[in-house]
Parts: sequence; C-alpha cells; structure tokens
Amino acid sequence: MTVQRPRKRFGQHFLVDPGVIGAIIDAIRPAPDDVIVEIGPGRGALTASLAGMAGTLHAIELDRDLAATLRADYAASDNVTIHEADALSFDVSSLGTDLRIVGNLPYNISTPLLFHLLEYRDVIVDMHFMLQKEVVDRMAAEPGTKAYGRLGIMLGCHFDIESLFDVDRNAFDPPPEVTSSIVRLVPLPAGTYEIDDEHRLSRLVAQAFSQRRKTIRNALRGMVDDETLAFVGIDPGLRAEAIPIADYVRLANTLE
Repeated sequence: MTVQRPRKRFGQHFLVDPGVIGAIIDAIRPAPDDVIVEIGPGRGALTASLAGMAGTLHAIELDRDLAATLRADYAASDNVTIHEADALSFDVSSLGTDLRIVGNLPYNISTPLLFHLLEYRDVIVDMHFMLQKEVVDRMAAEPGTKAYGRLGIMLGCHFDIESLFDVDRNAFDPPPEVTSSIVRLVPLPAGTYEIDDEHRLSRLVAQAFSQRRKTIRNALRGMVDDETLAFVGIDPGLRAEAIPIADYVRLANTLE
C-alpha cells in the first residue's frame, strides 16, 4: 500500500510515535458505549485503537485520498463511518448526543475549529486534542499570566480545560517546527457562568485585550465607564490579564 506524503496545504503532520499514540489513548480511555468523533484521522494513527475500543467511531477527514484509504481499511467495521468533509463546517450534532471528540488538529485551523465546536457543547461529553503547545498554554492559562487572554476566557466560560502532556516534534512525520501538547476540555455544569449575550462578551473581551499593556479603563474607553467597572467590582487600574472570567461575564451582562 502506498503511504501518502504529507500535504502542506492541509497542514499535515502525521503522528508516528507508538509511545505517544499509546499515551493519548490512555488519556482518552475509550469505552464500549462511547460515540467518538475523530477529527483529522490522517493515516489512522489513533483510529485503529479508537475503532477497537469505542462503540461507534465517526472519522472526519478533509483529504479525499486519505478518506478513501480509511474507507477501504474500515469497510468491514460496522462501527466505523468515514466522513469526507471539512470539520470547520461539519455539524457534529448530526452524529448524535454524548459525543467524545478527539483529534490531532492542523495548527492552521485549530483556533477557528475550537470556536466552531463551542457551538455544539451541549452534545459533547469531552474533547481531547493535539495542538500547538502555545495554543494549549493560552487555553489553560490562569488570570495574571501572560498567556491569559481571549482564547482562554471564551473557552473557559464553557469548558474545564486541562493541559495533559507535551509531545516532542520528532513524534511526527514531518516534524513540525513547534512542540505540541495534549489538552482535555470538559463542558462545565450548566449555569456555571450565566452569559446573557455571547457576542457581546466576545466583543468586550476582544477590546479589553486589543492593547494588553493598557489599564482596563483605557482599553475599554468609549465602551465601558468607570462607574460601570466599579458597579461590577473591577478596579479600573487593572490590566486585562488580571481580571477573571466571572468579572468579564458580569461586566458584559451589565452592558446594554
């Protein structure tokens, strides 16, 4: 069988290290009653273990040649369905509820894909992804750190985010230029943050971090006044990275 060479236009870096593959499967712990959605299976490094351990596996692959190979490989597996599709526009809710999402995501689409999946959080049990370490650090960052920002806040409103372990670049073919990390996202209990308007919150946070070195008073000038900041208990002299998620949610909820 011909092994497809990685295609740069798809941002393909295929996972080949057996030890890393095993560690990822151990972190996911697929169970016989699981419905797993694998995004970007590529050559199928994780697919075989997922298909053998989960009750149902849906694999979403954009590359038509890889999708064709996977369909041939799993033609006899009743519990595996290969979807030749773009994950950025795929409706995962069409696959059911209580979904477990996994994948080695192309770095060039990782952030927009995370925000796309955010829309389907009500049907997701958890998500495990391989991402660029810098992105995972920003996702899991705590207030007061340099990595804390819009990505961590907007995802942290809805998910508990845990960075699990790093993956050396030599675990891939071809090796990427950066270190990768495995991250776990688990939806927060309903009502953890009562958000009146998701788009308003997103605009507020984007504006707050548009000039990180400014105080929140100056960063939000023209959008929020000192009286409103005081009303929700935010010190106008703080910088954006010092303000926790709950305060951003309260501030956004007070704006008309």
